[in-house]
Amino acid sequence: MIFVALGANLPGPGGAPPRATLAWAIGRLNALPGLRLQAVSRFWDSAPVPPSDQPRYLNAVAAYAGAAVPGALLAALHALEAEAGRQRGERDAARTLDLDLLDLDGLVRGGAPVLPHPRLAGRGFVLRPLAEVAPGWRHPVTGVAIATLIAALPVNEDCHPLP
Repeated sequence: MIFVALGANLPGPGGAPPRATLAWAIGRLNALPGLRLQAVSRFWDSAPVPPSDQPRYLNAVAAYAGAAVPGALLAALHALEAEAGRQRGERDAARTLDLDLLDLDGLVRGGAPVLPHPRLAGRGFVLRPLAEVAPGWRHPVTGVAIATLIAALPVNEDCHPLP
């Protein structure tokens, strides 16, 4: 299974709200050769990490079946971000669309892209939606269950599902 995290906190092309941008991205990912959408989490509202004065984020995780070459898939994700108006610059800056390759069939690799995503284990805005689409998921490097990773998150974390 291929897991992609989606996030946005700025209006997309034409002023589209983040919810519309994420829905658009989920569909565009499904149109990539070799990928078939299996599940999408609810949308989650979260504070920026690290804390800042930028707008709150909308996050989700989508699960796809299929086969992909890691570098080619990462390039496709970056192309979709650019199509949605993302301008790469300062790390952790506000963005119209952020697509992260979290896990590709449990592959562990140190080259670009690093898999699994190197910062997913401590981020509730990734783990909580990932648990919705893959409740039995285990970290490919540590073997730790997703429920255990979520239980280790700070209790005051500002991340909530939207209706």
